[in-house]
Amino acid sequence: MKARVKWVEDVTFMTESGSGHAVVVDGAPEYGGRNLGPRPMELLLMGMGGCTAFDVVTILKKARQDVTFCEALLEAERAEGVPAVFTKIHVHFIVKGRELKDAQVKKAVDLSADKYCSASIMLGQAGVLITHDYEIVAD
Repeated sequence: MKARVKWVEDVTFMTESGSGHAVVVDGAPEYGGRNLGPRPMELLLMGMGGCTAFDVVTILKKARQDVTFCEALLEAERAEGVPAVFTKIHVHFIVKGRELKDAQVKKAVDLSADKYCSASIMLGQAGVLITHDYEIVAD
C-alpha cells in the first residue's frame, strides 16, 4: 500500500492513495489553515470508522441478513499533551434492515472489533481504549 502527501501551502496538503483517490487535508485557522479539508487526526478516525463499517456490512451480508443501512458514529478523546494521541474511541453502529437478528448484528460488530478491522485493532494494540455498541432500527 502506498500514499503520497504533497504540501500545497501553509498547512494544506493534498493526499493521494495508491489507488488514485485524493483528499485535501488542512489545519484549523488558528494553526494557519483555511479549513479546506479534514484534519489529519480526523482522517485517521474516519478511516477507522470506514474500516469497521465495511466489515460489519460485509459480515451481515455473508450471514444473509437483509441490511439496508449502516452508519458508524465515532467519538474520540485525545491526550492533553504532545503527542495528542487518541486515548479512547467509541463506535456506535446504527443498523437498519428487514428482520435483522440481534445476534447476527452483535456477532458482526464483535468480529470486526476482535478479528477483522485492521485499523481499530492496530490502534487498540497501541493503547487506545476502543469500545463499540449498536442499535437496530426497523426498516
